[in-house]
Amino acid sequence: MDRVTLEEVKRDPEVDTLIVQGNEHLGAMGFTEHSHRHLNLVASISYNVIEHLGFDRRTAELAAIAGYLHDIGNVVSRQDHGQTGALLAYRILTRMGMPVHEVAVIMGAIGNHEEEYGQAVNAVGAALILADKSDVHRSRVRNKDISTFDIHDRVNYAVKHSFLRVEAARRSITLELNIDLSVSTPMEYFEIFMTRMMMCRRAAAFLDCHFGLIANGARLL
Repeated sequence: MDRVTLEEVKRDPEVDTLIVQGNEHLGAMGFTEHSHRHLNLVASISYNVIEHLGFDRRTAELAAIAGYLHDIGNVVSRQDHGQTGALLAYRILTRMGMPVHEVAVIMGAIGNHEEEYGQAVNAVGAALILADKSDVHRSRVRNKDISTFDIHDRVNYAVKHSFLRVEAARRSITLELNIDLSVSTPMEYFEIFMTRMMMCRRAAAFLDCHFGLIANGARLL
C-alpha cells in the first residue's frame, strides 16, 4: 500500500476547506490566526523535532501530517477541537488509504494537544505539542488596533521571533523568544502561557529531553 504523504494531505480539497472555514470561525470569535501559515509551521517543526531526535523518517512524516491537521476540529467548535479533529482526521486519512495503525498514532496526537487536558501519548503527539505551543508571533494577531489589544494580543504581538531549538546530543529542547518589551513583558507571557509551558516540559520529558525557555537571551526555564 502506498504511504500517504504530507503533500497529498495538503492537496486534498476537503482538508483545505476545513482549514479555511475553521480559521474563519475562530476569527469571528476573536482568536488568533490558525490558518495555513500556522499549520505549515507546526507541521515543519513537528517533523524537525522527530527527525533531530533520531526517529525514522516515516514517524517524522506522521508528525508533520498530525501538525498540519491538528486544528481542523475548529470547523466544528473551539471547545474540544482536538477530539473532534481526531475523528475528522480518521475519516480523511482512511479515505486516502493510510493504514489504520498510522491513523491511530495521528488521532492520539491530535486528540491530546489541547491545553485543558492534553498530554503526550506517543512521540508524534509530543512533537505536535512542542511545535504548536511554540508558535507565538505577532503575525498571528488579527486585531490591527494596538490600543484595543487584550493580553493575548499583546503577548503574541510582542514576540518578534520564536525558534524551537532541538539539541539531540544534550537531550535538550529550548524555546527561544525575542520579545519587544515596549509591548509586553516575560511576566505577561508566563501569566497566560504557563499551562502551555508545563505541557511542553512534559512533552519534552516524554521524548527523554529537558525543556527550556529563553527570552531576550535570558534563561527563564
